[in-house]
Amino acid sequence: MGRGGRAGRVLTAVDAGAHPFVARVTRALAARPGVPAERDGTFREAAVALVLRPLAHDDAELLLIRRAERADDPWSGQIGLPGGGVDPNDHSLEQTAIRETHEEVGLDLGAHGRVLGALDDLRPRTPHLPSIIVRPFVTLYTGNPAVTISDEVAEARWVPLSALRDPRARGQTTVRARGFTLQVEAVQFEDFTIWGMTERILTGFEGVIR
Repeated sequence: MGRGGRAGRVLTAVDAGAHPFVARVTRALAARPGVPAERDGTFREAAVALVLRPLAHDDAELLLIRRAERADDPWSGQIGLPGGGVDPNDHSLEQTAIRETHEEVGLDLGAHGRVLGALDDLRPRTPHLPSIIVRPFVTLYTGNPAVTISDEVAEARWVPLSALRDPRARGQTTVRARGFTLQVEAVQFEDFTIWGMTERILTGFEGVIR
């Protein structure tokens, strides 16, 4: 089993479509499609994947990664989702999310999953981050849960959504990033402090499926 993978009772691709949680998420995303951000000025486009692995009850696990420490990465060392910038050969942002997931954690969503829908684009407007628009895609994965991380990822971990949605996991905390000390809204799971863009994506996802 690769780093970050762990054994668990997982539904097959045939059964997953009828899984209560997957069915609810699919209906919610169809009823509220993601809203694209305004495309004006100079910006870079990127996509990330919320990779869900349905469990044999009304819950699922989400794959979270800890980004490797890199001087050229504005999100160095932070907890995030598989994803990255658009490649010239990508024909869509959805393909970007699928490709980046395979490159970063070795999970093939094209062969062993599907995209359930998209959330609202995020466009952070801060002098401390590059000009970027990020589209989050909610995906279903039913293959082998073992991950194989690239050199861009320090760690990958399957986390129960029920734990992330627990109100007791939420609160304000202090983090240090890019030379600044910040007071931020965060979700805590074990030693994973989820804040910034990833926290906003999870909050948006929770708002859609609530």
